[in-house]
Amino acid sequence: MEHDLINPRPAPPRAWSPAELQIDQSWIIRLDDTAVEGFHAALLHAKSADKPLFSLTSDDFPLNSAAASALRQAFGATQTGFGFSLLKGFPVERWSAADARLLHWGLGLHVGVARTQNQASQVMNDVRDEGGSYKVKNGRGYNTNAGLDFHVDSCDVVALMCLQTAKQGGTSMVSSSIGVVDEIRRSRPDLLAVMQQAFHHSYQGAGGPGRPAFYTCPILGSDPAHFAFRTNRKNIVAAQRDFEEVPRLTAQQTELLDLLDMLLPDPRYCYSMTLERGDLQLLNNYAVIHSRTHFEDHEEPERKRHLLRLWLAVPGSQPLPPEWESYFGDRRPGAVRGGVRGDHITPEFLAYEERQAAALGMRYRRP
Repeated sequence: MEHDLINPRPAPPRAWSPAELQIDQSWIIRLDDTAVEGFHAALLHAKSADKPLFSLTSDDFPLNSAAASALRQAFGATQTGFGFSLLKGFPVERWSAADARLLHWGLGLHVGVARTQNQASQVMNDVRDEGGSYKVKNGRGYNTNAGLDFHVDSCDVVALMCLQTAKQGGTSMVSSSIGVVDEIRRSRPDLLAVMQQAFHHSYQGAGGPGRPAFYTCPILGSDPAHFAFRTNRKNIVAAQRDFEEVPRLTAQQTELLDLLDMLLPDPRYCYSMTLERGDLQLLNNYAVIHSRTHFEDHEEPERKRHLLRLWLAVPGSQPLPPEWESYFGDRRPGAVRGGVRGDHITPEFLAYEERQAAALGMRYRRP
């Protein structure tokens, strides 16, 4: 496919309300039978290629016009309008977990460059309860059944594919970051400047030995033309707890975090959805912030809640604020950026990263 698979409309993402999402469901895209068969045929083609993951290209995952159109529409929607989409109908019941993983990777080959996500430098994470702990030193949410703080991921777009649902709970929550900031601008304009102060976040051990243990990033970007918002209170608290050299939060910074804790789940800004088997949820991490509720799993291992997570840098991305560059590595629009490198970056991954950037016409800075 052409490198302009993501070709968003000029208008950037905007504020929305849950009531508006109920009325205007253009963010939900349902695969038709032709698209489903197109994705399945592409999976079979990729399996027959029998290549290592990092050696695969989009040519090994050829999509018919219906599948390509659905993918283009879904990813394009993340860069405009509501800033997220839900692509429904992947036939995961026909596939093994390994097949679904290959399918998910194949989608990514058409739309972006995968980013590493943890100390092990994994490019695809299994979001399921593996007995992990959340609000502890080096705790991450994806391997627990805990309800999560509202947060964003280290990428332009996070792609979550649902393979199995929980017995109870695990509801996905998405909030309009733009709407929340608009409310703060209206009701507490004194805190806008606080949002642009330095906040220190723990990497929670994800960076690997020899890499920084925490990073500094304002919650709200300074570029008025390109809205950019990111926060994760758990990691801010962890930085305060674990690193004496991190400056202590001011009273106003704590007040801001408390206000965000109230506004982000507020039903005026937060929309809840239950992801179903075969759903692919796509979120713009600069305009939408997400969370999930605690969940209870089924007893049978094969029925336990299971999602696949890709972090992607995409060619249609916006420029980032100057003060975010040290964290993302590159602030230019359409650049390969984000992720946590970890300590298992291989020559094969680096070759993939550079080749994929060239195939998609993305800006690439050698690490």
